[in-house]
Amino acid sequence: MAGTRILRQSTVFVAALLLYLTPLFGQEPQLAGSILFLNPPRTLCAGVSALACLRNPIRRAAKVAENAQRKPKLGHYQLAHHFDYDRRLPLEIKEVGVEQCGRATVYDLSYASPLGGRVPAYLIVPTGKGPFAAVMWGHWYWSNSPMRNRKEFLDEALVLAQANLISLLTDGPIARPGHVESTEPLNEDQIRDLVQQVVDTRRGVDLLLARKDVDPNRIAYVGHSYNATVGAILSGIDKRFRAFVLMAGSLSDEIDLKAPEYQQYRLEVGPDKFDQFMERFSWADPGNYVSHAAPATVYLQYATEEKFLTPERAREYEAIVSKPKRFDLYDAPHALNARARRDRIAFLTEHLSLKPLPATVVASVPDLVQPPAPD
Repeated sequence: MAGTRILRQSTVFVAALLLYLTPLFGQEPQLAGSILFLNPPRTLCAGVSALACLRNPIRRAAKVAENAQRKPKLGHYQLAHHFDYDRRLPLEIKEVGVEQCGRATVYDLSYASPLGGRVPAYLIVPTGKGPFAAVMWGHWYWSNSPMRNRKEFLDEALVLAQANLISLLTDGPIARPGHVESTEPLNEDQIRDLVQQVVDTRRGVDLLLARKDVDPNRIAYVGHSYNATVGAILSGIDKRFRAFVLMAGSLSDEIDLKAPEYQQYRLEVGPDKFDQFMERFSWADPGNYVSHAAPATVYLQYATEEKFLTPERAREYEAIVSKPKRFDLYDAPHALNARARRDRIAFLTEHLSLKPLPATVVASVPDLVQPPAPD
């Protein structure tokens, strides 16, 4: 894996960057600066050819960043309208199947997306009358993982049903049948996918709150990689969430764009095209929102075995997240590990007032396998 290669995929924002640079993530789609490069070029400009693109790329990139800082910024509530939708639209829930799994009932269903199409989902409901706490789960997009869909957190959600938790696990737009990736390194489809994932998740909360057995004051979100970026955006625009767990995801385009990998990618795309794209879609930067997550508590979980999401960069993300917050690092790859899962379940138990689970039950959840980066 050369430091000059860009991975092709697994999500705009690393919920856009995370993924496309081989040296960055190994293989999950992310956003450029968080603006997701689902289809970046195969190689980056290198050596003399790269320098020929721009006489002094680093100096120019620094100038662009300086000018951006001088430009007045809109407040996050002014930017949030990009993720608006009509809550009055019917959910149009369609049930595909039902299965009893221990103490939980698993509904295989779909609901209408306000932006078109349908959202496949698993709804897991514990036995009893409630009212229950609830969690929206957002999966990763590691391209050669069989868990790059709503199945990633299925076992964890089934165990948490024993703690009296309702779970809604959805397939993101990129994981749905018929999704076609654009071959362009920077394109509006990446932005549309991101916006749809945010809106579809908010619509999932509408579905949960339409149920009489859900406690509206105990709702949380858990998102991994690309969907950690989605969670960062949600934290600033949807105050129905009480807590967030953001796992190994990019939380700021402004921070990511300082990285040498991004400066090099900017040369490959073309400085003018890159800068215009980033400015046009600057409202999609998750850093605009995660700094306004309060009063919700944000729990950040990062891994040490990352090429782009290094502990140092993770700490930079942590610095911009609003309080209250918590930050933990794990000696693990992008998939994280059992310790992270134990800590995550303990966090949800505390903040959602769940029934504590025996350690043996928590330990029964299988680890998420970290596949090798694709060739």
